[in-house]
Parts: sequence; C-alpha cells; structure tokens
Amino acid sequence: MNSDKARFEVVVDRSRCCGYGLCAAICPSVYKLDADGLVYVDSKVVPPELEEEAREGAEACPAEAIWLEEIKPEGE
Repeated sequence: MNSDKARFEVVVDRSRCCGYGLCAAICPSVYKLDADGLVYVDSKVVPPELEEEAREGAEACPAEAIWLEEIKPEGE
C-alpha cells in the first residue's frame, strides 16, 4: 500500500451477531468480544496494516454481521 491513511471502516450489526467469534480469532486487533460473546470494535477505522486481516475476519462471519466500507474522502 502506498499510503498509510486508513481507507476502510468496520460496520458491525450486533443484532445479527451469533457469537461464533471467528472474526476475533482471525483479527483480534480489530474485533473484540463482549462478556456475552458478541462482537464490538474499539474503533471503526481499520488501520491500513490490518486491512487484509480485518477483511478476512469479516468474511468469516457466518451471520454476515460485519463488513468493511470504504471511507469517503471529505467533500464527496
């Protein structure tokens, strides 16, 4: 990657989370599990160095409760 500026943010639909924990097992730096085993994130912004790992974690979710969205540059 040429830039170290974040390009993606995580969207989590906790109402769809079933607590499988695959996301956190694959990318614990981005995905966390609360006391009930449901996913949350400390920050929606995905650091560039974790993009691939975060995408893999989201894609592993059987409930499709997590996805990444591109951050739109200001003014768009």
